[in-house]
Amino acid sequence: EEIRRIVEHERSTMDGAAAATLGRTAARGSLRKGVEGSTKGRTATRAQVWRGKAAAATELVLPDGVYCERTYQTVRRPTRTVWAGNVPIGSEHPIVKQTMTTTDTKDVAKTVEQVMRCADAGADLVRITVQGKKEADACMEIREKLFKYGYDVPLVADIHFAPSIALRVAEAFEKIRVNPGNFADGAKKFETINYEDESAYQAELEHIEEVFTPLVEKCKKLGRAMRIGTNHGSLSARILSYYGDTPRGMVESAFEFARICRKHDYHNFVFSMKASNPLVMVQAYRLLSAEQYKHGYDYPLHLGVTEAGEGEDGRMKSAIGIGALLLDGLGDTIRVSLTEDPEYEIKPCSRLAELGMEACEKKLGIPEYKEQKRDFTDFARRSGALPEQREGDEVDFRGLLHRDGSVITHVSLDDLKRGERLYRDLGCKLVVGMPFKDIASTDSIFLREVPHVGDAESRVHLKRLLESGMGVLAPVKELEKNPL
Repeated sequence: EEIRRIVEHERSTMDGAAAATLGRTAARGSLRKGVEGSTKGRTATRAQVWRGKAAAATELVLPDGVYCERTYQTVRRPTRTVWAGNVPIGSEHPIVKQTMTTTDTKDVAKTVEQVMRCADAGADLVRITVQGKKEADACMEIREKLFKYGYDVPLVADIHFAPSIALRVAEAFEKIRVNPGNFADGAKKFETINYEDESAYQAELEHIEEVFTPLVEKCKKLGRAMRIGTNHGSLSARILSYYGDTPRGMVESAFEFARICRKHDYHNFVFSMKASNPLVMVQAYRLLSAEQYKHGYDYPLHLGVTEAGEGEDGRMKSAIGIGALLLDGLGDTIRVSLTEDPEYEIKPCSRLAELGMEACEKKLGIPEYKEQKRDFTDFARRSGALPEQREGDEVDFRGLLHRDGSVITHVSLDDLKRGERLYRDLGCKLVVGMPFKDIASTDSIFLREVPHVGDAESRVHLKRLLESGMGVLAPVKELEKNPL
């Protein structure tokens, strides 16, 4: 509607020829966006069309297809089972937890010790970086020592720039991770490549197939698993030049390698689309999933936010990115990437895995609805306005919500008896023991139960919060029992 309004305004100030050109340009842009965003699901293939109050020409056509089983309910996306050693990865199995060592791989003793600590903490898979021949030689010894000590946890080799090293370490480890951005293209050159025709681009794809095929054949022969792991920060110059630094480029980068695997009838692989920005990461995984539905693929997904950080920040970033996708029903193995010793990643990883499985089992969600506005191929804030206070309203609700996003905190009856400690927990400033709402304060509190009319202490604290401008939400039935 906004585009139509702008176009009509511009047309009114232009001559006929220029106006016609503008109309054609806008139409081409809309068509291109629709084509680029379109995906066709095997469970839902009808285009979703919203018609506004204006003419039919203003219709908004949303992507034709799906990226998950249901947008309103958590249902796990069906996948095939991929075996990494004795660990199955896929929708028929619990979400697999993994981490990555931080030791020098050439130091066999320290690496073995760290892998054992990770396994003891609950890791199902452990990834080890393998930079060169010396590290590959060490991998043989690492695998043997772990078996000797009674640890059969599957090991994953993290490979960059070195196809020959991948071939060597595949003899020892149960899974190989390849980065499409640098496996065949080498180190990042930060150069722009101008493709004048499709043949030049195709020639580079043939080179990739030539370099990658030996590893595919070896993994197939030995029964090894593989992760085709695209990283937003290491896309190749070829992909950057053709698709830009975009989630769409990340997906295409992975699909180039997947097509080679499928050509050689090798299907024991998973995908990943990692980024340090949770928004980019979530968008890339949704696009990847949509493309899998479109092509009839059923490969599992490895979820993770790259370099999430440490402490609360790292755990929160991972919870936002991984958690959003788990509630979509996406994700079969996860890693919470922290700048801490790897065994400390397992606790938050296990918690997310448990929540994801629980959401699928309970089919968490909301009543079924038909998507009318949201385009999963692009991120944008939902538009809307807060309720306006009107003269005569009995309740002042201006402080309930915040225009930039509302923070609502659950408060129990026991919490209400804590006085100043509660005020501080809600982010209030204190002046002579009285709470004052601040920029960092909770916008509103939610009470499942309202304090009894005889509970004077709790009611005083509640009154002080209300007078500070903090909103209070409670079930109607509770308010009827104990009016405030």
